[in-house]
Amino acid sequence: MSADTSVRPVPDAALVARMERLAAYIDAHLDEALPLARLAREAAMSPHHLQRTFTAVLGVSPKAYQASKRLAHFKGKLREGTDVLDATFDAGYGSTSRVYEQVTGGLGMTPSAYRAGGAGETITWAVRETAFGTLLMAATARGVCLVEFGDSAPQLAARLAAEFPQATLVPASEAAREPLDAWMDALDAHVVQGAPRPELPLDVRGTAFQIKVWRFLLSVKPGRVVSYGELADAIGHPQAVRAVGSACGANRLAVLIPCHRALRADGSLGGYRWGLERKRALLDRERAQAAQGG
Repeated sequence: MSADTSVRPVPDAALVARMERLAAYIDAHLDEALPLARLAREAAMSPHHLQRTFTAVLGVSPKAYQASKRLAHFKGKLREGTDVLDATFDAGYGSTSRVYEQVTGGLGMTPSAYRAGGAGETITWAVRETAFGTLLMAATARGVCLVEFGDSAPQLAARLAAEFPQATLVPASEAAREPLDAWMDALDAHVVQGAPRPELPLDVRGTAFQIKVWRFLLSVKPGRVVSYGELADAIGHPQAVRAVGSACGANRLAVLIPCHRALRADGSLGGYRWGLERKRALLDRERAQAAQGG
């Protein structure tokens, strides 16, 4: 049997215009789930016919078109200075891991690298003393991946190694520590002097649920608190109070994601990865600064 060498007809001008309108519709709804059935209804075509026609006109399937445009939107937001959490949700990704699944290179640690203890990754880190104790900040090429408070530099270096046991950990040299120094200055000014939360580049990863918790915490203003139950309600999971507490405990970016503003329902502090005394001190300072400002 001979191969089919027939030439498929080029869609007529009306179909081309319809596909261009559908592409514009996808552009306007990048952050939404757009199954083929929904797009077919929008175009008033059968799913099969739409798939073939869109691919013939645009050169890619509707799904691939949306993925490409979504990723371009995400990268554009990063270039504009939007932090990773906001850029992730603005582009319609459910978690940062969804972004890393779409991208190779340039966006920090992939989920597989993280599961492998940072194998193949280079993480630069620096330590300094602050009013809240010794601070370690570590970053990949993408952004800050760890912010830890502790009692000594060796203790914090050991924590970093435990988080990323297979990564290449590089103490920042004097020549290369300028970004980390500036970022730690900004964080210290925020904590001690009440300066705005620094918009640092972040290399954040977590489950979709964790990202929801952390994103809501970013909306809680200094001087305010929220209970774990209120947080669960706010993200649409009212029964997941314990899971909310666990998500707060899984936060690796002290203060930058303000999990210290989450309390138990009775107003008690609950837990805190960096110690209850630091949590109490952070809240006391924020409340005092808020009272002075208003």
